[in-house]
This record gives sequence, C-alpha cells and structure tokens, in this order.
Amino acid sequence: MPATTAHNLLTDNPELYEARFPDPDRLAGRWTEDRLRRHGAGPRVLDMGCGTGRDAAHLHRAGRTVTGADLSEAMLAHARTHHPGPRYVRADLHRFDLGRGRFDAVVCLDSALLYCHTNDQLDGFLASCRRALAPGGLLVAEMRNGAYFLGRTDLLDTPAVHAFTWQGTAYRSTTTLTVDRTAQLLRRTRVWTSDDEAEPVVQRSAWRLLFPQELRHLLTAHGFDVLELHDGPGPRTEPPWQEGLSPGTAAEADRLHVVARLATPR
Repeated sequence: MPATTAHNLLTDNPELYEARFPDPDRLAGRWTEDRLRRHGAGPRVLDMGCGTGRDAAHLHRAGRTVTGADLSEAMLAHARTHHPGPRYVRADLHRFDLGRGRFDAVVCLDSALLYCHTNDQLDGFLASCRRALAPGGLLVAEMRNGAYFLGRTDLLDTPAVHAFTWQGTAYRSTTTLTVDRTAQLLRRTRVWTSDDEAEPVVQRSAWRLLFPQELRHLLTAHGFDVLELHDGPGPRTEPPWQEGLSPGTAAEADRLHVVARLATPR
C-alpha cells in the first residue's frame, strides 16, 4: 500500500522539482518582466512563493533588485546556491511583513496565490501586498482559473501521468484532480513511483478555485485597480506567450493572469 507523507517530495527536493518542471527558456520570468515593463514598474520586486529561484534570478539579470520569499527552507537554500543574485528570505504567503513600501511590484507565479485556501488567508495575502508595495506598485499573478471548471471535466476525468529520469532514477507521477465545491478547492492527489524499488508515495495538496470576477472584487476591496485580467497568453498556456503578444480579453481557459496597481490614496 502506498505510504502517505506530510512532506512534499518536490519542494523537499528542489533539484527534483526543476527536473520535473524544466523551464530552460525562462518563459515565466520573461512573461513577468514583460508585464512589469508594460506597466512601468520600478526596479524593486518581491517574488512571493519564489520556489527554486529561477524566475527571481531572471528578473535580477534583467536589472531589477529582487527579493525572493518562500516558506520552504530547502527551496531557499537551493535558490541561494543555484540562482544567486536576489536576496532570499523565509516568509509565509498567508501573511508577511517585509517592510512598508519597500517594493515596486509583488510577483506571485504558478498558482502560488491559490495556496491561500480561505478568505482570511486571501485577505492576509492582499493586505500584506498592500503594505509591502510603494504607492502605485504592481501585483502580477498567474494561476489556475476557477471558472474553467464550470461545466468542464476534461482535467478531472483522467489522471495525468508524467515520467522522467533524475540522477539515474526513473520517476513516474500519477496526478488526480477533484473539485471540492463546498470548500471551493481543487484537490490534487499525486502518487510517486520510481524504479529503485522504493515504496510508492502519496501526496495531497489543494488550490483555491478563484473566479475572475471574485478575484477582481477582492483586489478592488484591498485598494487595487485591475489593469489586466485574462486567460492568456501566458507562460503556461497553449500556445504559450511570446514577446510582442498583447494580453487577451477572455477568461475562459484554464489559466488566469492578473496585473493590478495599488491605487494612490485620495
């Protein structure tokens, strides 16, 4: 019987994470830099939920002064060693305080924002962003789109299977998604197997399902003006974003992209 663990095999092993989710072209970082330039963001950037630091380091190489924040000490240690340049700190996405008005932009990529499962956690995140941003600062986020699951089941019907080799060991992950409508969560069960005869490992996690107008309301309530809210193109869409592409106007596909500016106090 597979063993269930409270640890996360990917976040506990950053090298394995980068092997499973390669991004050799730094597409997420390039998309983010394009958004920051498009809306005239200043140089000071906070990458909240920075993970292994790949995107934070890309923004640093683009000339920005970057702080990467994450809750995983393993991820932060990997980032400092393998993706130097930014300052890396430990902080909780749900509520953080890195100084008032210290940043010109807060970036939150790859559905990290959706680890705020409750309304209190969402309010805590947005209040923390508001405190961290200078007047007129930007929030740039990219995530799954809750609206996609209204009447669609294609991502739920069949488990997704991925296989790859890392350090000579073949790994296979089988991921099943289910919708918890009461909690408004997309729950993920991932079973890991490998060819080294290790016991299979079951890991469970979840994302908050946010709908476009719900997200717009939350941002407005926290003092942000929404500049972009659309399903693509973005770093994880099909087809993916490319330089020169303008943001879309629909919000029907499975990814959601938002850029919002902290309103100047009246």
